[in-house]
Amino acid sequence: MKKTLLITILILASVALSAHPWKPRHYVIADTDGGLDDLKAICMLLASPDVRLLAVTVSDGYHKSPDGYKIVRSMLDGLWHEGLPVAYGHEATALIEKCLSGETSQVSFIALGSLETAAEAMDKSPSFMKKIKQIVWSNEGLPGEGGLNYRISPAAVSRVLDGPLPVYVTGSGGESFYDAGFLSEIDVIFNPYAKRVASIIRDNSSHKFVFTAFDEMAPLFLHYPELFIADQPDAKSRNYHPLDISALRESAMQILRGETVQKMQVVKRFPADTSFYMSDIQPFIADIIKNHGEAEWVSGIMANEMHRHLGVYAIIGVKMGIRAREYFCTGVDEMRVTSLCGSMPPLSCANDGIQLSTGATPGHGLLTVSNEGPFLAGADFTHKDRTIRVTLKKEFENKVSSELKEINFIYGLDSDIYWELVRQNAIKYWLLFDRHDIFDIETIN
Repeated sequence: MKKTLLITILILASVALSAHPWKPRHYVIADTDGGLDDLKAICMLLASPDVRLLAVTVSDGYHKSPDGYKIVRSMLDGLWHEGLPVAYGHEATALIEKCLSGETSQVSFIALGSLETAAEAMDKSPSFMKKIKQIVWSNEGLPGEGGLNYRISPAAVSRVLDGPLPVYVTGSGGESFYDAGFLSEIDVIFNPYAKRVASIIRDNSSHKFVFTAFDEMAPLFLHYPELFIADQPDAKSRNYHPLDISALRESAMQILRGETVQKMQVVKRFPADTSFYMSDIQPFIADIIKNHGEAEWVSGIMANEMHRHLGVYAIIGVKMGIRAREYFCTGVDEMRVTSLCGSMPPLSCANDGIQLSTGATPGHGLLTVSNEGPFLAGADFTHKDRTIRVTLKKEFENKVSSELKEINFIYGLDSDIYWELVRQNAIKYWLLFDRHDIFDIETIN
């Protein structure tokens, strides 16, 4: 009896560890001075589904904070994370307090530059000491008087190290961390974060430092602390050294691929072999994944299987939901959605795509379908206290609608030819419609 009970407990424990893969282990606020290694580190944080980046603050360092803000904001907007908050100066502390006061999870503060922002937050953000569980600081040693990030503000370092929060320091990962083999592996990862890391390196290849992993050690430590060793393992604040650069290089690739959590619930992954799929879609699979990413591909498969036919509006709903997730820089099951598509096909078919791409399902209580009208190919997405409205641009809506009306007029809904042509259109627009071009985004609040 006891043995059976123990086995049951172990099974339930293992299930609990994997039951909610969309709930990241690491909630993070990152502070940066906008340097090249900072940008690569931020891309790694964004690439990992096991991290939820709540905000980015910018402090003086390699760049003055107003210039660093422009660099970071430009990069995040280029990655389609327009809704991810960024601030510098006195507004940085206010942003930290706003993020932490509404957060239920404990948060890691990642300092990729000086500790000036952390020190100011300790004094001015009441939630900082309550919600921050650790500070991971990128610097040369501890206290690291020789490091640039120390020299920017020694007083801030003393203030933070004398405080109650544990400070874990990471440093260099080697001058040739990004070698030719590493870059060639990055080139076959079809997500914007890997592409951005590769472009940062190649665009600045005349600077030897760009091939060094320095600030990148912070996100690597966050994910894989077992690959580091501390000088004083029992101290409150510790300096960590890499144990195995090759293993860290492989781990960096794992982060950039987004393979830090098990994303699926029943299957491990969808087959990469195109012969697994229907013959009419096989020629388009590689380009769909390359152009739009794995998340849109997988959500599209599941949406259309649930929808029971391959439809244009279901695909549009998938693209809409992924776009909203990008905007807020959030994962599945983290937004409330009010669909404006109504309950009348074909427009309402978008509801199935929205569900599968966002996790906002009726079963989770996160999806509401408005039947009040006017009906639009769009939805309101709410994350925390902010709401945006994402709607299909009129030119694309008119194109899709007119084509459906034409084939319905010619063949009728009961015709097999009608449904075959609908399928062909869905495949065509799955490939051709770029979710970054086809939607209007309006801030509601």
